[in-house]
Amino acid sequence: MQFTLKIQRYDPDTQQGRLQEFTVDGPETATLLDVLDVVKDTVDGSVTYRKSCRMAVCGSCGMRMDGAAVLACKTPMAPLVEAGHVPVISPMGNLPVVKDLVVDRGAFDRIIAAGGFISVPTGSAPDGNAIPVPKENSDLAMDAAACIGCGACVAACPNASAMLFVGAKVSQLALLPQGQPERRDRVRSYVIPLAEAGLLPSRLRFGALLP
Repeated sequence: MQFTLKIQRYDPDTQQGRLQEFTVDGPETATLLDVLDVVKDTVDGSVTYRKSCRMAVCGSCGMRMDGAAVLACKTPMAPLVEAGHVPVISPMGNLPVVKDLVVDRGAFDRIIAAGGFISVPTGSAPDGNAIPVPKENSDLAMDAAACIGCGACVAACPNASAMLFVGAKVSQLALLPQGQPERRDRVRSYVIPLAEAGLLPSRLRFGALLP
C-alpha cells in the first residue's frame, strides 16, 4: 500500500518551520509510526521523532495528526489511504518544539520529581493483605496510573491543560494508604513546576502556592 503524509519540519538552528510531503510503500497494517520509520530509513534520515515501546505504554510517540493528539504506534494508516486523505503530522501542541516532531516533555519529569513519591519505608515485600485497600480505591488508583504522560492533554487544551496529567498522578497516590503522609504537600509541590512550565492559565491565580 502507498502512504502519503505531510510532516511539519522544524530546524532549531534556523528556527524555521516547513511542511514536507513524503510518499512511501508499506503493508496495509502499517501504523503512523511504521510509516515514519520507512520515511526515515529510506527517504530522509533527518526526520526526527521519538519512539520506544510501540505498545501505547510509554507515550514517547505522541504527536498530532490533522491537529488531533495521537499515539503514532497505535494509529492505523490504511483508513486514510482508502479515504484518499493526506494527513498533516505535527508535534504535540503547547510544549516547546525541539526538532520536527520532538517536543520537550521535561515539565512532566519535573512535576513527578517535585512530589511523585512516598515516604513509607521500603524493604522486604510485606504480606499482600497487610494493608487492606478497598477494591473501588484500588481500581481507581490503577485507572489513574494508566496515564503515560504522552502530552495529549497539553496538546488538546492550552487552558490548564496539564492538570489532567497532574490530576491523575495526585489521584494515583492519594487513593492508596501509602500515599497519605504527603497528600497535601504533594499537590502544592506539583503546582510549582507546572506553573514554571507555563502550563497554568495564570500564575497569579495560584500565587499563594508559589514561592
